[in-house]
Amino acid sequence: MLKPVPEQRWKKYLTDYNEGLGLVYERLVLNDYLEKIASEYNVQSVLEAPLFGMAGVSGINSIALARRGCAVTLVDDNADRLAGVKKIWRDLNLRATFLHHSDFARLPFDDYSFDFVWNWAALWYLPNAAELLKELARVARKLIFIAMPNRAQVGYWLRKYILEKDFVEYVDETWADISRVKKILRASGVEFLDEGVLDVPPWPDTVMPAAQVLQRLGIKSKKLDAQFRGDSWNWNTLDYYSGARPDLRAKIEKYFFLERAPLPWQIKTIWAHHRYVLGKVKS
Repeated sequence: MLKPVPEQRWKKYLTDYNEGLGLVYERLVLNDYLEKIASEYNVQSVLEAPLFGMAGVSGINSIALARRGCAVTLVDDNADRLAGVKKIWRDLNLRATFLHHSDFARLPFDDYSFDFVWNWAALWYLPNAAELLKELARVARKLIFIAMPNRAQVGYWLRKYILEKDFVEYVDETWADISRVKKILRASGVEFLDEGVLDVPPWPDTVMPAAQVLQRLGIKSKKLDAQFRGDSWNWNTLDYYSGARPDLRAKIEKYFFLERAPLPWQIKTIWAHHRYVLGKVKS
């Protein structure tokens, strides 16, 4: 039985949008992929269920799709978190349908309700992830996209055995196996269009601020500590969305060289932070 995820892991980010360099990178890479899919398959309606999974600010992963004009529906089982997400979208002058719903084994939507259904790194927090996958396949009209952390990369093992040994108490690691996800989706009538890796920056995935990583590793350096703290080390995706920092993407793009390297994705797996699969629903 999984423990509930402590509120402090997500609550602080509903008011403190400083997520860290790694998360801003992750969101921008994800944005590029989502926009590519939306354009290629003429996506008009989107369901993100549940809206949590990625660390940092919850409920903002579908913003790129909403800004393209897609009708976005977001589902969450936590009313307080959902209220915070609503405020973020309102502050950005963006519209979405927000639904408080706790039973992910049964979504309150008709068959084939959405062009594109998806979630990012959410499955392993759920007690009924297999049923959610079946439901997502049921309500999808065109596409289903699922991404999960990549257990093969160095940062995952660093996190599990050194930095944050207790995190496995809050997740079911078996859902980080994309083959398990594919098996359930295939049985639900999904044909696969694409699979691979996303989020391949030149640093390991520790899911921690850099200053905290140094502290956990026992590395003491005033120079490094100063570099990774304070106003000069502020990475905020919402500043990019709002236009407050139009230079932010350019600052992140210089780290895209591994992401864009012309290598087979199987080779990138040793360093990539996430595995994904994209499928289409059989008509």
